[in-house]
Parts: sequence; structure tokens; C-alpha cells
Amino acid sequence: MITTGLLIVALFVALFAMVANRLAATIITAPMVFLAFGTAMAITGWFPDGETEHVLHLVAEIALVVLLFLDASQIDLTALRKHHLWPERMLLFGLPLAILFGTGVTWVFFPAWPLAALALLAALLAPTDAALGQAVTSDMRVPERVRRGLTVESGLNDGMALPAVLLFASLAAQVMDGEDRNWIAFAAGQLTLGPIAGILIGYIGGKMLLFAQDRGLTAPTFEGIGALALAGSAYLLATEIGGNGFIAAFVGGLVFGNVVKGRCKFIFEFTEGDGQLLSWAAFFLLGLVLVPEALTQLTLPMLGLILVSLFVVRPAAIWIALLRTDASPPTRFFFGWFGPRGLATALFALLIVPQIGEELAGPILAVAINTVWISALLHGISAVPGARIYADMVARKGPCPETEPVAKSFDGDVET
Repeated sequence: MITTGLLIVALFVALFAMVANRLAATIITAPMVFLAFGTAMAITGWFPDGETEHVLHLVAEIALVVLLFLDASQIDLTALRKHHLWPERMLLFGLPLAILFGTGVTWVFFPAWPLAALALLAALLAPTDAALGQAVTSDMRVPERVRRGLTVESGLNDGMALPAVLLFASLAAQVMDGEDRNWIAFAAGQLTLGPIAGILIGYIGGKMLLFAQDRGLTAPTFEGIGALALAGSAYLLATEIGGNGFIAAFVGGLVFGNVVKGRCKFIFEFTEGDGQLLSWAAFFLLGLVLVPEALTQLTLPMLGLILVSLFVVRPAAIWIALLRTDASPPTRFFFGWFGPRGLATALFALLIVPQIGEELAGPILAVAINTVWISALLHGISAVPGARIYADMVARKGPCPETEPVAKSFDGDVET
């Protein structure tokens, strides 16, 4: 049966790839398709649960390490400080505000939960994933500054939210265990040793690449293999010394990208090509393994929390974060809505729930997974019409901050 199931999946991926470009201009997104397909395959029973759960954990960890490293490596820190006012404000102020507001909202729906668990769930629902609203970031009618702002924010906020997720998970575990374990010290080790490992691997790896390129010792094909190996090295080194491997991958990518300054073209090519396949696989497995169970646990309080998080928490946080900037009210609303919850929310939840005990693990994972598929649906169907309406509003205004020229990024494209 597993062979038949794999055959169906392979044929489906091939078929989807042949129409993906056409679908990209519609309200149907790849995350929507693969979440739905995975759920349908689970209902038919083509895949035994034991095997798929093991594969999900493996793919989840690989996808998270690779995507954290590659997303971070595309961010020009110098340009971020000088030119990226909007994403900078959304990251430094919007993200903490979203966690703060989310904690308060979660308490309204789950008042019996300990504060650490409320904050943990709020942190899990804070990261965004531009892939769920790809029609927005690829629509040329939307001003480049706005599209790049969303891309830069989504590339960084998952890595920036991860320390909060780990800290609150450790606190929640301590509360639920009722034992005097030094969870704070454990979290501190994770949050300090991880970045150290990432800095070492990213800096040394970047310098080695430049050295090899200058002497003709490597080629683009081999550089790509090396970049993926560096992502894995950062993760494994952090794990060996007691740090968090995912933070190490994120920091390692950030350092590596700013050392090589765009001289590793594989990063951008992988993100556009093979990275898509990795993302599709992760969404498919989420639908296959987690969505069916999450649907059975979806309650009215849970649904209410998810909708308030999507419609109120992030939009309010981003609106406040962008006050006293040159972002117009429509732009602030546009940024606030198009922050879909995607792989980071699901994979972070999947990886931390074993730490916090069964009483909270099930509900927290159910909220996270239900948020992902609801966000994929709502943001997917609103991306194309939303981008068109917003672009028309900006066009009617004429020259404005949204249409100002922007700086250059690593790959030669314009940047906010």
C-alpha cells in the first residue's frame, strides 16, 4: 500500500508542477493544494500512520534547518539598517507586540492555562510565511518596496520568534512538571550556545567560500552542496555543545550571507527551485499526519482564538509598529493582513510540544496546525484580489513613499 501511495504522490507532484505557474496567478496556492492533498491521502488510508509520522519529523527538521539558513542568508544587514525602515519596525516592534497581544487574547479563550503556556502559543502564532500569499510578493502591480518589505520580514521573523518559543516552552515545561528543574538555565544555554555555533560556522564557511572562489577551486554546483552542508554543520555543532540547532542554522545563514555578499548564487536558485519542493513536501506531510487529528480537536474557543489572531492581533501589532513612518494607512493594513502563518508555526509546535507534557501539548499543537490550514485558505483566496485592490489604491495616489526607488540587495534585485 505504501508503494501505491508514493506512486500517487509522485504523479500528483508532477501534474502540479506542470500547472504551477498558471495556478500562481489564481487564488489556489501550493500550500493550500498540498495541505488538502495530504489530508485527502490520510482519509483514504494509503499511508500507515507509524511510517508517515517518522518521515514527518525527519522532513520537518531538515526543512526547518535548510529554510532558516537560506532565508537568513539572503538578508543584507547593512541595507536592513539603512533602507528597511518598514520591515525593521515590523520585526523589532511588531513581532513583540504580536506576542504580547496574542498572550492576552489567548488568556481570554483559555483562562485556565498558565501564563507561560499562553505566551508560548502566542509566540508560535507570531511567525509569518510569505509562501502562503505568494501571489502578493510576486505581483508586479504591488510596489516593489512593499513586496520586498513582506519578503524581508517573513525571512527574518521566524528566526527571531524562535528564542521566544524556546524560552516560553521551557517555562511551560517547568510549570507543568511541578519539579525543581533548572529549565531557565537550559533555555539560556540553548539561546547562547546556538548563536555562537552559528556565528562560527557561518563566518568560517563564508571565508572559505571566498578563498576557494578567488583561486578557482570551486564552481557554483559544488558551492550549493557546501552551503547545505554548512546549514547542517551549524545545526549539529550547536546540538553537540548544548545549544539550539535551529537558532544556529538561522544565525549561521545570516552571518554566511553577509560574509559572501551574494557570491553564492545557489542560495537564491535553491530557494526558487529545490526549496519549493522541500516546502511542498512539508505541507503535504502536515496534511497527511497532523491536519486530520487537528480537525477533530477544533473547538469553538480554538476557532475564535485563531480568527482573532489572524484578523486582529497581527494587524493591530503591525499598525502600531508602523506609526510615525511613511507607510500610509492602506499599506499598514496591507502589511498587517498579509502575514500568513505557515511552516514555522507548524514545525516549531511539532518540535517543542514533547517538552511540555501531554495536558498542554495536544491543544497547543492542535491550535498551531488548525491555524496553518485556516491561514493557508484565507490568505490564499485573498492574495490575488487583495493585491489588485491595494495596487489600484496606490496607483490612484500617484507618486508616494510606497513607489519610491529602493536599494540593491545581494542578488541584484531591488530591496526595500
